[in-house]
Amino acid sequence: MTQRRLRLLLAEGSPGEATAALHELYAGTDPGLDLTVVSTIATLLPTIKVVDPEVILLDLGLDLREPLDAVHLVHRTAPGAPLIVIADPAEKEQAIRSLAQGAMDYVLKGHIDTHTLERVLRTALERNTLTGLTDLLRDQVTGLYTRDGFLTVGARRHEEAMRGGSSFVLICVLFENLQGLREAFGPGTADRALSDVAGLLKGCCRRSDVVGRLGEAQFAILGVDAVAPSAQVMRSRLEQHLAVHNQTRSPWEPIDLRTSIGSWIPQDTGTFAEFLDSAESRLRLGLAEMKS
Repeated sequence: MTQRRLRLLLAEGSPGEATAALHELYAGTDPGLDLTVVSTIATLLPTIKVVDPEVILLDLGLDLREPLDAVHLVHRTAPGAPLIVIADPAEKEQAIRSLAQGAMDYVLKGHIDTHTLERVLRTALERNTLTGLTDLLRDQVTGLYTRDGFLTVGARRHEEAMRGGSSFVLICVLFENLQGLREAFGPGTADRALSDVAGLLKGCCRRSDVVGRLGEAQFAILGVDAVAPSAQVMRSRLEQHLAVHNQTRSPWEPIDLRTSIGSWIPQDTGTFAEFLDSAESRLRLGLAEMKS
């Protein structure tokens, strides 16, 4: 998963489900894992300064009185380290609320296996790796990946899917009336509409999915570890969110989006860039047919 030993700090009580899964995930890997495990919040906070972890996992059950305060303290102590919360299924609502206190993701006890940990750690490491490349890989208006960033991350997901035998889906999106909004209401309104579209796209997919602004009015969502029917589900969800959003856009015109979808399985050939180009071609073809 990484080219050097991953410094990971884990605060977990008994029976050590995450500890066991981490050891299994990194067993026999090179360079492997540099894991530090503590069992109390009081021990965790000073250990952060000593270990300088790249990722922190925190068991909410360690602070029975104010678990969200613990999340806030850990995030404040190490704001640059991705924080993943571990919660009992009965604490799921608290785990969700922890995302507003600084956690970037959560996993539920009883469901902590190597696949789940690999997914959340991959997302965390990606965030760390790309932090210094934000200006190159992120669009300044929307905060989404640029085309180069989307292709970089997508190619990585493509390689992982080939190794793991998983599949993914792709939704390409065209903001059809962006130029009309810019001409009618000015560039500020157009930028706000672009940010609105970015929010709609992120709202219809999972945190592990990849969203990018590929051009002036072009966007895409890469749904990882997803099968073909998921693309239609995500597109329907986007259409529903868009309809609700457009009801509140007065006095501005509604946002018009056109979409195309595609899916990839390990038996398919070609690069990720070729797969993206194929999905975008269907979008352009549909637009040409509308104009003819």
